[in-house]
Amino acid sequence: MTFLYAAAIAAYSGCGLYLMLSRHVVRIILGLALLTNGAIFLIFFSGRIGAMQPAVIPLGDKQLALDAANSLPQALALTAIVIGFALTAFAVALLVAAYKRLDTLDAREMTAAEDMGSPFLPPDGRPAEGRPAEGRPAEGRPAEEPAAAGRKSDEVKTNG
Repeated sequence: MTFLYAAAIAAYSGCGLYLMLSRHVVRIILGLALLTNGAIFLIFFSGRIGAMQPAVIPLGDKQLALDAANSLPQALALTAIVIGFALTAFAVALLVAAYKRLDTLDAREMTAAEDMGSPFLPPDGRPAEGRPAEGRPAEGRPAEEPAAAGRKSDEVKTNG
């Protein structure tokens, strides 16, 4: 029976991974949901499967019975369900906003950020003089000093 559970988890996760490698955004979100559910099943089945006593200490005893259910995998699975649902809901909201703005569901056509250019370049699109496009000093050159605004030593006083 353990092999059947492991095969089901592997199939679920494999289908999710296959869908996430697609270029269609709806398939990516469905793959994310399947992969999340595969992780939830893995956590859930890592606990003991079967009918067991509840994880409650009877009155007068000081510890759980040996055949009590392990509550940690249940708590982790519940937490993973909530996080997975929130992640899927956020991804769907992002998908709707992207579809309204870009009018496409193909990830290859969603290039609005690339069309805007590099965020490291000045607004005119050209790198600053003496600096590469990333805004860092070129190799072998010292970084430029800020302009000497208002320094008296740079000004020549003339009387006249």
